[in-house]
Amino acid sequence: MRADRLVSLVLLLRQRGRMTAEALARELEVSTRTVLRDMEALSAAGVPVYAERGRHGGFALLPGFRTALTGLTHDEALALLVAGSRRGAQLFGLGSALASAVLKVVDALPEGLRETAAGAAQRLLVDPETDLLARPVAPEEVPDAVTAQVRRAVFGGHRLRIHCAAVNQPPKWRTVDPIGLVTVKDQGYLLARRGAEDRTYRLSRLLAAEQLDEPARRSDSVDLGRAWREREVRFRTGGDTTEVLVRVDPARRVRLAATALAVRDEGADAEGRLRMTVVFQDARHAEWALWEHAPGAEVLEPEWLRERLGERARRVAVLYGQPGKGG
Repeated sequence: MRADRLVSLVLLLRQRGRMTAEALARELEVSTRTVLRDMEALSAAGVPVYAERGRHGGFALLPGFRTALTGLTHDEALALLVAGSRRGAQLFGLGSALASAVLKVVDALPEGLRETAAGAAQRLLVDPETDLLARPVAPEEVPDAVTAQVRRAVFGGHRLRIHCAAVNQPPKWRTVDPIGLVTVKDQGYLLARRGAEDRTYRLSRLLAAEQLDEPARRSDSVDLGRAWREREVRFRTGGDTTEVLVRVDPARRVRLAATALAVRDEGADAEGRLRMTVVFQDARHAEWALWEHAPGAEVLEPEWLRERLGERARRVAVLYGQPGKGG
């Protein structure tokens, strides 16, 4: 909205000094012409902004034009600055709003606190785009129009109509009663009820959303942590899961358990290795996870999984038993 953009213009000039129209346009993701129009509007409203022409020219504010914010400690200000890098806001379509809010807070901090907090924030990196193995960890992309409608329905207490694409099924329109939004490992979820049943929808699978005028059929309060845990338990224990009896090197126990849905039973055998009953999401999940842990984990049951892993091992042995073709 234009009002927010005008405030952001003032704050950018306050914090960075003189900036060209082109640089401001890039920051605000608008055209240069829009920036020029906004500058005229600021000037007409009495904001002391002026233009300097020439090679090193640009727009600037008269010194001293700022508000003051008191009562924040150094750690409180630092927490706000670090919060600006959290990707959960991006998942829920609040990234630009969060960035704008942090910009306003930084500008309003007392001079000394602003400098020390901003300097300390440069020493912290939260949620980089890749991990140490260069694997991408960027969040899922969800259209702003979808997240805006979902947010409004969740916060406003209205029913929501969603066009949802389930795995291997054609998209369908559904009307739900939204309960809340959850972000887990850069994936966003809508918790809702459809009829008398709890439902969890991945935001990236929502193709469209429409807030309805009808009030949502839900309680006035909610414990999202408890609701999420209940859904997690149902997911881990229900559906078409695959249960595997496996013999594991104790050094592999933690990593194997982390890749599984659940560990239902375990104990040590006479040789000091662990025998564990492990639950996976499906057959593909079980095969992938246990191949990753071979030879530190041996499948004892079911036999069909032993055969699959054995066949995979034979193919790998044949591949690497031949002379290399490179060079």
